[in-house]
Amino acid sequence: MAAQPFWPRTSPHFLACRRAVRAADSAADAAAAPVVIGLSGGPDSLALVAAAAAEGIPARAVVVDHGLQEGSGGVAKRAAEQARGFGVPAEVVEVAVPRGGNLEAAAREARYAALFAHGGEVWVAHTADDQAETLLLGALRGNPSGMAPRAGRLVRPFLPIRRADTVGACAELGVTPWEDPMNGDPAFRRVALRTRIIPALTELLGGDAVPPLAQTADRIAAAQSLLSAPATTSCDELAALPSAVRRSRIHAWLVSADVRPNRGQLAAIERLITHWNGQVGVDMAGGVRVRRVGGELTLERRE
Repeated sequence: MAAQPFWPRTSPHFLACRRAVRAADSAADAAAAPVVIGLSGGPDSLALVAAAAAEGIPARAVVVDHGLQEGSGGVAKRAAEQARGFGVPAEVVEVAVPRGGNLEAAAREARYAALFAHGGEVWVAHTADDQAETLLLGALRGNPSGMAPRAGRLVRPFLPIRRADTVGACAELGVTPWEDPMNGDPAFRRVALRTRIIPALTELLGGDAVPPLAQTADRIAAAQSLLSAPATTSCDELAALPSAVRRSRIHAWLVSADVRPNRGQLAAIERLITHWNGQVGVDMAGGVRVRRVGGELTLERRE
């Protein structure tokens, strides 16, 4: 597939993308099912699909249509067509997103549930720029955090590269990515960080603020990984741990089962351990419920 004529001959940005997916693929199980790539049609995910195709990595693209914007169906259809143009099978999956509460979090939960439903590894196109933003967002919530390159079946091949590489790769490939209007709305904290705070930090430092922020997030993610293992479901063992370690281990256990909790769900699960009063359990995405049975945390998948 890499010898297809549409791969550009001079392409430093696309080469950076290809090297990143090459490294991610080298750590994968060669006998595993084709990877599922979450495709929005934006430059990051479009470059990820193209790089996987160029490297000959068996993959399929899944475009999740949240139905939250007018014309989202057309955007999803076009993204799938672009993936097929790279020689990658693609499909559009429509999901229903609850309108109440945190819409962004609800959309993310629905999206990951749809992606993980296909089996195999799920690749998403977070870059070093996203990593820097994640660190700052977590810090504003009192919990500086970072994304791991691998978390269960979730893989982030592009964490070592910059958003400029994915945008540049699309230009080198001659494809026009979709520009999400929400990415320009400073009402969203991540957008405000991207367009206002990080540029201000760059000016303050006299140099690009993203690399040191992303490196800090990388170290936090690595430390979180150490705190999260080994996973245990014993409520007595978990109760004896400090709260931060306990939540990390609960999170690791859920991720290993392809369940992605939000902060409220983690807090509710922790109460099953520390404030047990015979609760029914905690409902998660995808028809999953976390229960306490016989002093152990268990997962039930409801039909």
